[in-house]
Amino acid sequence: MELYQILCSITVVFLIFYYFFTSTFDFWKSRGIRGPRPMPGFGTVKNVLFGKITLGNYLRKLYNDYENESLIGIFFMKTPILIVKDPDLIKNIFIKDFSTFANRVVTVHDKAEPLSQNLFNLELKRWRPLRMKLSPIFTSRKLKEMFSMISECADHLVDYTEKIVNKNEPIECLELMAKYTTDVIGTCAFGIEINSLSTENNEFRRIGKNIFYQPWTDLLRTKIKHFSPWFYDILGYILPDTEVTKFFTRLVVDTMDNREKNNIVRHDFIDMLRKLKKHADKMNDINFTNSFIAAQAFIFFAAGFETSSTTMANALYELALNEKIQDRLREEIDEEYINSSCLTYDNINKMNYLEKVFKETLRKYPPSLFFTRKSQSSYTFNGINVSIPENQIIWIPVLALQRDPHIYPEPDVFDPERFNEEAVQNRHPMFFLSFGDGPRNCIGARFAIYQVKIGLIKILRNYKVEPCEKTEIPYNLNEKTFIISPKNGIHLKITKINRT
Repeated sequence: MELYQILCSITVVFLIFYYFFTSTFDFWKSRGIRGPRPMPGFGTVKNVLFGKITLGNYLRKLYNDYENESLIGIFFMKTPILIVKDPDLIKNIFIKDFSTFANRVVTVHDKAEPLSQNLFNLELKRWRPLRMKLSPIFTSRKLKEMFSMISECADHLVDYTEKIVNKNEPIECLELMAKYTTDVIGTCAFGIEINSLSTENNEFRRIGKNIFYQPWTDLLRTKIKHFSPWFYDILGYILPDTEVTKFFTRLVVDTMDNREKNNIVRHDFIDMLRKLKKHADKMNDINFTNSFIAAQAFIFFAAGFETSSTTMANALYELALNEKIQDRLREEIDEEYINSSCLTYDNINKMNYLEKVFKETLRKYPPSLFFTRKSQSSYTFNGINVSIPENQIIWIPVLALQRDPHIYPEPDVFDPERFNEEAVQNRHPMFFLSFGDGPRNCIGARFAIYQVKIGLIKILRNYKVEPCEKTEIPYNLNEKTFIISPKNGIHLKITKINRT
């Protein structure tokens, strides 16, 4: 009798767990949306969770497996997630019906993770007024004012490159470009001469690495946040701040205090934050604490240096493998130098082939694998009569879209002519989403474009890049980061161009 009761209890517990993990599995079928068959406890992402396939490759496989579907339904464990492929539906989400899809799928933890309350993560109520106030720092006028500072950092990059070129060894370009963009952000945003190019074990560079290659303690916190956000909030009252949080809070507070005390005005990102704090009473929905202000500086730094440096390194990688493209780009650069006495903001805009190379790099290596959105109310997609409920998670598979062979033939081939005027006009704009689109696109896109272009111009004007014995061909994707980057760096041979 006791054995029978034990078996009954085990059966009941098993059925309860089975029901818990499978209770949502008819979600997509009931809506007529196709997708892979889910498994209890794993959903449709078992191979991703066990590291057998990267999330980016998984999304590309789904995208191709369900070639004729505009929507794909998957499950992350038991959570239904909608993958949207159709460019018109994507345009509705990003632009036409933005108010319904204004929020990203991220959780903000003011106490446990103070830096999470940044512009990228914030919900609509706080995001909208903050975005309006921060936008003026990224206008064309402000970029022109910053141009000389970015150009000076690029000159330091050239000088530093010459020192390491003389060693006649393969050069790891990802780290080299990260040092350059770190210096640019430090100068333009914080008014600080970081000098990561010339200083070994630079603190800014070390903190930058910790953001994207987290120590095990931060990784553990991230796991807790993903699997139990409510418990993570409780831990916020116990856990100490991370080193990154302490660093940015101290940096921003000390810099602002120093400027206030010494009446220093630079009209940069820090001064914009100072101004917002002084007039915080006009933004009732936002509490301008030191940690909230530090969060905005953090996201500018993190997004500004890593994605741009990776894009620069990826561009050099492709130019090294495609000598004719590199030569053509250098000819355009040299011609502008001949026509102008020096590099200016305006003549960069005249470099049409540079623009094509830049966009083709972002097409092949978009900074994000996918974008996320969450519906704020129930919604019915136009033309297909499919309805989703409030709080539905949506993924836009950027990498899969931009490597779709039907849109970009031979997508693994690096071809800047994909972005000539005729090709762009004949292609739906939602098939190029490296900076996102709509009101919630990348606020710092202009800044990123110019720091990348100026750095590439100065390097290619002075150096030739070629593959070497340490160059990994094909490109080996790093599976441990949430942006597209090479697993083992990008090693290239760089040689000085002698100009007579």
